[in-house]
Amino acid sequence: MTAPAEPATDDRFETARITGEIDALAATHAGRDDTFRVAMAQLLKAEFVKARQTAQALLLQDRHGRHCAERLCFIQDEIIRILYAAATKHLYNSPNHSSGERMAVIATGGYGRGLMAPESDIDLLFILPYKQTAWGEQVAEAILYCLWDMGLKVGHATRSVDESIRQARADMTIRTAILETRYLTGDELLYAELVERFDKEVVEGTASEFVTAKLAERDERHRRSGQSRYLVEPNVKDGKGGLRDLHTLFWIAKYVYRVRESSQLVARGVFDAQEYRIFRRCEDFLWSVRCNIHFVANRAEERLSFDMQREIAVRLGYTSHPGMQDVERFMKHYFLIAKDVGDLTAILCAKLEDQEAKPAPALTRMMARLRPNPKRRRVPGSDDFVIDNNRINLAAPDVFKQDPVNLIRVFRLAQKNNLAFHPDAMRTVTRSLRLLNAQLRENPEANRLFMEILTSDNAEIVLRRMNETGVLGHFIRAFGKIVAMMQFNMYHHYTVDEHLLRCVGFLQEIERGGNDEFTVASDLMRKIRPEHRAVIYITVLLHDIAKGQPEDHSVAGARIARRLAPRLGFNAADTELIAWLIEKHLVMSTVAQSRDLSDRKTIENFAAVVESVEQMKLLTILTTADIRGVGPGVWNGWKAQLIRTLYYETEPVLTGGFSEVNRAERIRAAQAEFRAAFTEWPEAELNAYVSRHYPAYWLKVELARKIRHARFLRASEQAGHKLAINVGFDEARGVTELTILAVDHPWLLSIIAGACASAGANIVDAQIYTTTDGRALDTIAISREYDRDDDEGRRATRIGEMIEDILEGKVRLPEVVARRAAGKGKLKPFTVEPEVAINNQWSERYTVIEVSGLDRPGLLYQLTTSISKLNLNIASAHVATFGERARDVFYVTDLLGAQITAPTRQAAIKRALIHLLANGDVEQKQAS
Repeated sequence: MTAPAEPATDDRFETARITGEIDALAATHAGRDDTFRVAMAQLLKAEFVKARQTAQALLLQDRHGRHCAERLCFIQDEIIRILYAAATKHLYNSPNHSSGERMAVIATGGYGRGLMAPESDIDLLFILPYKQTAWGEQVAEAILYCLWDMGLKVGHATRSVDESIRQARADMTIRTAILETRYLTGDELLYAELVERFDKEVVEGTASEFVTAKLAERDERHRRSGQSRYLVEPNVKDGKGGLRDLHTLFWIAKYVYRVRESSQLVARGVFDAQEYRIFRRCEDFLWSVRCNIHFVANRAEERLSFDMQREIAVRLGYTSHPGMQDVERFMKHYFLIAKDVGDLTAILCAKLEDQEAKPAPALTRMMARLRPNPKRRRVPGSDDFVIDNNRINLAAPDVFKQDPVNLIRVFRLAQKNNLAFHPDAMRTVTRSLRLLNAQLRENPEANRLFMEILTSDNAEIVLRRMNETGVLGHFIRAFGKIVAMMQFNMYHHYTVDEHLLRCVGFLQEIERGGNDEFTVASDLMRKIRPEHRAVIYITVLLHDIAKGQPEDHSVAGARIARRLAPRLGFNAADTELIAWLIEKHLVMSTVAQSRDLSDRKTIENFAAVVESVEQMKLLTILTTADIRGVGPGVWNGWKAQLIRTLYYETEPVLTGGFSEVNRAERIRAAQAEFRAAFTEWPEAELNAYVSRHYPAYWLKVELARKIRHARFLRASEQAGHKLAINVGFDEARGVTELTILAVDHPWLLSIIAGACASAGANIVDAQIYTTTDGRALDTIAISREYDRDDDEGRRATRIGEMIEDILEGKVRLPEVVARRAAGKGKLKPFTVEPEVAINNQWSERYTVIEVSGLDRPGLLYQLTTSISKLNLNIASAHVATFGERARDVFYVTDLLGAQITAPTRQAAIKRALIHLLANGDVEQKQAS
């Protein structure tokens, strides 16, 4: 249980004055209890609002989140004490209480810790000696009704001491709430009885049970909120490395060690003085962030969303530096704090394992087999390290000082022997980082061990531990610069270092094979030259290592690789290959997603970049791991098929075997695959259907989607629909897919985009095909608006009805879109510099217009409309969204079917589109 909260400053809540004013109100409203309650609630609400404003002003001034949480808690404590006094003095004053007419008002749960965020719930427990009495019920109701009238969120329970003990034994949530109880007012002897009996009858002998339950709760919470502590929109309360992890740590410590304050953990040997200072620093920082979020949002918001991050950064005093925005510096600090929380949790868990309060770990959660595990024994192949309860530990305190290479060796030995890391060893590693000097970085044995770690099983896990201890950033100094670095955009889900480590993990999954997501990359991994296996591993680890620098990170990263690779044992040729892969690591993704892969010029241009089949194999593997490592749902079957198509279309060019015959064979193979998988129709019908699609369709669409298309087309035509829409839901990507079948029309894409915009649907990508009999088959992916699929389905139906109405001339699209746009006043927290490139080298038949800018509802409609008004025909469009950035590519001709070659015409097109990207609302008004 916790000591009462104290005010953090001399700016005290004026309890005596307020109590006097309530006494005066009681006299004024004598005999009218209802009006007295209303007047008292109004008075306390006004005082509460003023006190909150003062707390916010002090937070902005001193930026100490814990002090703010203490202030807010103290204010709440005083209000409850005032209410209890008023209820027992003015409303239900009984001069002769019976033995049962006693009550203790207790703070529980988060409120019981003595720390409150501005919008936190108030958890109260009314403790009674026996059963409920009329007096106790009336007093509790008077307090609660007044708190509710003040607009506060209150959780409450009324129980006897016996009932509280009984429920605490049976329910871990109630047990945790009582663990954090704090006396507020009323009969203090009742509270003392609860504390004493809770310790003796509930806590004693149940430490292992409690620890297991709390750690299981933590794991489930992490699973729900995202396993990584490096998610770029973290949950400050429940996310990994957030406040709840600190709370869990302290709950466990209080339960096992029976401490009342976190400072007592030093005396119990759990933390040393430095680690306790880290604990307090983490707590203060996280409370600063959480309190500021609540004040800004004016609600109990716990997610540090993009639109909140910049404002919180400014409130906490962060400023921009060259290469990093203020918000990126703030978020880097946040992720470093989250890492410290994880380290503290590991230290406590190790202490508990030593006392057998929780089971010992392994490096991976799934052991290959059970094996005897003596408490301490020597690690095979080393006299400097021992196995301590299935964790690697130091044989002597000075093993790193005696041989600094051990700072790398300890991680390799743990990896080879499937051992977890003992926190004592990791503490010593962190305190020995000064030994990671230039001499050690150039040491051949240290570099050999590092490459073994990178290219062996469980590399992601071991590299992450090296990163968390600081070894990775000190051994590869360029890596240290991107540790905890966040990119302020909606595309990347993780910090840069976390992204790179995850990419290594996905590379190992690609190499193992068996995952249908990575069929092409897995096949190519088996076919690369053996000496290039290490090349692809180091490339994947380093490909984003120059993020955060003013220049192009691909070019800067290649330069870093040229300096680093020889040190790691690579020869000159392999060093240059690594540098080339890093410099070109975005090319394949860009070409696959934003170029016409059926255009021979596209393939020839890409072949000129990759130069050889071996380099293309490596680039394909790198691209697959990179996209998959961005975040959940970013890699999907469509992108996999595009990468596959680009690879197999380019391979014959590089081998000198490019010909239409070769391409025809690939088309026939794709059609044969479809026929083999889709056996529902008679052969004649199947043959007729296959002939309805152009070659590009068979090469670019994945098999599962082809089968869905076939069923959709047949059902639509049998029903006699001129326009049909099929709705699908991709949970991994968080999008709704609309597959639209309609008679082809020059403005159809614009109409579809406009209908989506009118429904508030934001298009994130599009696949556009035309059949040989003049039907358009377009698949549009839009961001979800509703959680329930049936709600999303109704929204899709509205879009379909809008498309039909527009095609039939019942509504004018510009007017509908303009009305919708007028209601969209909220600006995103991002800025993207508009870019337009016009190129005649990417196609022999078409002029290619590539536009890039801040995504917004209706953008695709505006672009297609503007391009048509510029007297251009759109032959094909390639629509993609990377977070907040839209990148759309249009293959166009003039009205006579020729490329746009005149510089003045190109300049006019570019000016119009840049103006649209920068001033979309203006263009929208003009269009209407």
